[in-house]
Amino acid sequence: MKLASYQWDGTDAFGVVVGDCVSDLSARWPTLRVALREAGVAALAAAHVAAPQRPLAAVRFAPVIPDAGKILCVGHNYESHRVETGRTKTGHPAIFNRYADSQIGHACGLVLPRVSSMLDYEGELAVVIGKAGRAIAAADALQHVAGYTCFNDASVRDWQWHTHQFLPGKNFPGTGACGPWMVTADEIPDPSVLHVCTRLNGQQMQSAPTADMLFPIPTLIAYISTFTPLSIGDLIVTGTPGGVGAKREPPIWMKAGDVVEVEIPGIGILVNPVVQEA
Repeated sequence: MKLASYQWDGTDAFGVVVGDCVSDLSARWPTLRVALREAGVAALAAAHVAAPQRPLAAVRFAPVIPDAGKILCVGHNYESHRVETGRTKTGHPAIFNRYADSQIGHACGLVLPRVSSMLDYEGELAVVIGKAGRAIAAADALQHVAGYTCFNDASVRDWQWHTHQFLPGKNFPGTGACGPWMVTADEIPDPSVLHVCTRLNGQQMQSAPTADMLFPIPTLIAYISTFTPLSIGDLIVTGTPGGVGAKREPPIWMKAGDVVEVEIPGIGILVNPVVQEA
């Protein structure tokens, strides 16, 4: 099942994507995050049958979980990316935060800030938490997943490189694209068999199987939930493969007018045009 958040006629909504329509469930629950917390995936599958239909072509996509309480991102989680950045191997994942209000949805403009010319793409698989927990065992971790989605954790590199802390370069408004929808975990029993591909203006820039993660999803959930409780609707953005623009010769930076795509077969294609900040 595919679940999407969007705006319809100026109103925030969410629903179940079926073909080229979405069954609107926002009359019963205000947001997808609330629906996952109060009802769960199975209840949404039952509820959408009689829900009003909206044409997908007429909605404005929002991030899958616009109001996520936590967005926890993983740095250098593919060997190819670790090598190209020259980072030393570590025994634990590198975790940083992205704020919910830095997100945009599918087909919305990925914003090149006025203060930078170094906007870089980072295609990633994101995990949506569907069952809260603390100190979750890796063996039980996938039971806490509601579903999976595509993420472009775009980086404002010069601001990221001001210090060793990633936070400033990862939280400019409109730089975290998420979507187009979440595919529920029952359709993806093993996320390690997926493949992440990023294209810029149609040219493949990144391509790697999720099996190449240095810290697989169960390990990430176990590690993260040890130091912070995971809540329903939280996101874990699991890292990007090698091939980022910053490490190419010469570097490739996204510019206004570009189109960037993150494709994960079995989930979908997240597409965003790049726009200059007004």
